[in-house]
Amino acid sequence: MRRAVLTAASTSALVVLLLSLKPHQPAGLTGDPARAGAAPAPSPTGRPQHGSQPADGTYTGAPISTRYGTVQVAATVKTGRLTAVKVLHAPSENGRDREIAAYAVPRLTQEALSMHSARIDAVSGASYTSAGYIRSLQSALDRAGV
Repeated sequence: MRRAVLTAASTSALVVLLLSLKPHQPAGLTGDPARAGAAPAPSPTGRPQHGSQPADGTYTGAPISTRYGTVQVAATVKTGRLTAVKVLHAPSENGRDREIAAYAVPRLTQEALSMHSARIDAVSGASYTSAGYIRSLQSALDRAGV
């Protein structure tokens, strides 16, 4: 009986310790977009002036390196609102990466278009891809001045 109580208590203590561990870096990101290489310039000629309406056009986000591959998107802006998102690169090294991207990318795109923003929730089970998508999309929107 004493052994059972001791085993249960030590197992509970171990579970609590494991759950209290924190990751050493943000979920999914292995590189800074500034170090990942310069993204191509936005499609429209010139950047919008401060305080003016953002220029309509398609803006390419920075390529974001994640644990499973690079994620990069292009955002189309019309009248200051996000109207389309095209995924230029998504993790696709193996079948599991392609499966996760096929599941997550449409959901991320749908949410971004409904919110007209990069302030969206990550897709469960695709946290690395979601983090890369959100950062690349925010980079494109920053270039657009949105």
